[in-house]
Amino acid sequence: MKIHNFNAGPSVLPKKVVEKSAKSIISFNESGISLLEISHRSLDFIEIIEKTASLVKRITNLNDDYTILFLQGGATLQFAMVPYNLMNKEAAYLDTGIWAHNAVKEAENFGKVKILFSGKDKNYTYIPENYHIPDKVDYFHCTSNNTIVGTQMKSFPITYVPIVCDMSSDIFSRKLNFRKFSLIYASAQKNVSSSGMTIVIIKKEILEKIKRNIPSYLDYRIHIKNNGILNTPNVFSIYTSMLTLEWIERKGGLSILEEENEYKAKLLYDEIDNNELFENRIHKNNRSNMNVSFFLKKKSLEKEFNKMWIKENIVGLDGHRLLGGYRASIYNAIPIESILFLIEIMKEFEKRFA
Repeated sequence: MKIHNFNAGPSVLPKKVVEKSAKSIISFNESGISLLEISHRSLDFIEIIEKTASLVKRITNLNDDYTILFLQGGATLQFAMVPYNLMNKEAAYLDTGIWAHNAVKEAENFGKVKILFSGKDKNYTYIPENYHIPDKVDYFHCTSNNTIVGTQMKSFPITYVPIVCDMSSDIFSRKLNFRKFSLIYASAQKNVSSSGMTIVIIKKEILEKIKRNIPSYLDYRIHIKNNGILNTPNVFSIYTSMLTLEWIERKGGLSILEEENEYKAKLLYDEIDNNELFENRIHKNNRSNMNVSFFLKKKSLEKEFNKMWIKENIVGLDGHRLLGGYRASIYNAIPIESILFLIEIMKEFEKRFA
């Protein structure tokens, strides 16, 4: 039975990655020992974590000015770790979605937050193009893709201020100049791996300005000093990340994925725009290629549409609990066949009820 998985996260991973990860739980590298049982200090795991970090750098074209950490606590912990480590007095934030708003609230515990833009009054349906980043702030924070509402930054500002970006839901989905960023963080359960691990990419020079005492686990410098193994990391998720990054390289890298993702998103948005029964409420220039939100123009038809897609083995199409409607999360590993299948369901629904 074919399942079409549109969950927002944890979400679909490449089939071969899932299969190899599953085999490793029984016997890692045919050793007779489960991946879940190997020591995080063993040579086997040291090789995994070093290779995974190397793959991140290679795929993003970053040099040794950057270090890669695999931490726990999700992006939510990074909302606090970023200002704890980087904010001396004031930082600038874009409030472009619910998770971005949560990042602002955490940062306010550590200093003054200058909100350059908030889309809250318009339900976060667009992202601004023109905003000024003050020269004297410690850093500028943005969220590249807003999972809940379905908006995405298509470009990033040119500034001398360090840029910090939450890329949880679109990291490794497109080609970017990653050297524009001083710190990137991304929870893994969307485009990279299973839940429970967060990739943190840090330009080491930005840590030289820290003036406060920071508890060890919350201090990036301590993690770097301990080669990313301050405590027992999420061994399974890091291993699965390594397999996914290898899959990305085999596909041809981020340029190929970007082409595929733009094509998949266009197909789905075109159907929403042309279908008499559905609508997307996001400004067209800001539509996400990862999370496509849409609504029925007649809410009374929701029960019938829900019965239809559930019957056809589609999962994860419900919109976020705070937004309602529908959301198709179409990450890297979502096959084009699933997009086309959903479109056929929508077309058939239009024939029956328009």
